[in-house]
Amino acid sequence: MSADAIIEAKSVTKTFGGPAEPVVALDHVSAAILRNEFFTLLGPSGCGKTTLLRLIAGFEMPDSGEIRLDGEEIGHLPPNKRPVNTVFQSYALFPHMTVRENIGFGLLMQGRAQTEIREIVDRMLELVRMVEMAERKTDQISGGQQQRVALARALAPQPKVLLLDEPLSALDYKLRKEMQIELKRLQHETGITFVFVTHDQEEALTMSDRIAVMSNGKINQIGSPREIYTHPVNRFVADFIGETNFIEAQLEKGVARLAGGARVAIETGHADGAVTLAVRPEHVRIATQGAQGAIPATVADSVYFGTDSHVYLALDDGTEVVARLGTDASGHSGPEAGDKVFVDFAPGSVQVLEA
Repeated sequence: MSADAIIEAKSVTKTFGGPAEPVVALDHVSAAILRNEFFTLLGPSGCGKTTLLRLIAGFEMPDSGEIRLDGEEIGHLPPNKRPVNTVFQSYALFPHMTVRENIGFGLLMQGRAQTEIREIVDRMLELVRMVEMAERKTDQISGGQQQRVALARALAPQPKVLLLDEPLSALDYKLRKEMQIELKRLQHETGITFVFVTHDQEEALTMSDRIAVMSNGKINQIGSPREIYTHPVNRFVADFIGETNFIEAQLEKGVARLAGGARVAIETGHADGAVTLAVRPEHVRIATQGAQGAIPATVADSVYFGTDSHVYLALDDGTEVVARLGTDASGHSGPEAGDKVFVDFAPGSVQVLEA
């Protein structure tokens, strides 16, 4: 086990259903989650991310493989014997109890002294900025405040790891954005390892120290948000994280030739043959005719988003490309539908994926 890892999954497999029609939720998954980091399991529904979280929590047992916490194999331990806590999507608060009583409930079940419980709960109320709401019932506070109470209750026993199962999904957009900042603040201030499950790429990019992108029961890539976004290892990761243009090309001696004959310079180190180029919309630029690498295109549509516009282009060979162009002070962001233009790609922005 890595010296900096607090959780390590080793070739973990989990299936559901009978032997006739087994559903593979996790297929030999291995990952190391580092101490004091915000680690996110990201992927579409059914990819295995929640199953992995439940295995760490102890709500499910692996069919094979190991899960270690601080070097100790914990597969045999029930949930209440593991130094982890979970915040669920539903929060699972007790409506007949006050905020203070909810936060202190786990400590009470542990048999802690009343003076110790009060000290810890007071500290948690300050941490989640809920001091003034301490004596209210949880059905008398907002959804965002309920989320804070659930977090405080989970943090009160000082677990080594906090597991969060899509805890922001029930909140509206503005409140969800605010809670993203709050979650990162709480993780930083407590120093506890957070393992966060989400299908929302923006949440993952905003909060995480590292992200594991999952699909079909496997981890495709683990890396920092910047690494995942700028250097996806395959088409699934490139497509799932943000918007991406995929352009088929033929690679010859470090130059990619598009179907229409246009040539795009790429980084060296790739074998000749059929490839797929991945280019983010913000790296597609409007170029001048005759400029090196300029590719003729026709604007099919332009959709205004305020800070920028998405310009939908058709290259001469029929390939569809989206460009994200910033707006100026007057709100103008470039060409309109029907315009004939030339485009190129920002230097170093073209990623080569296996076709």
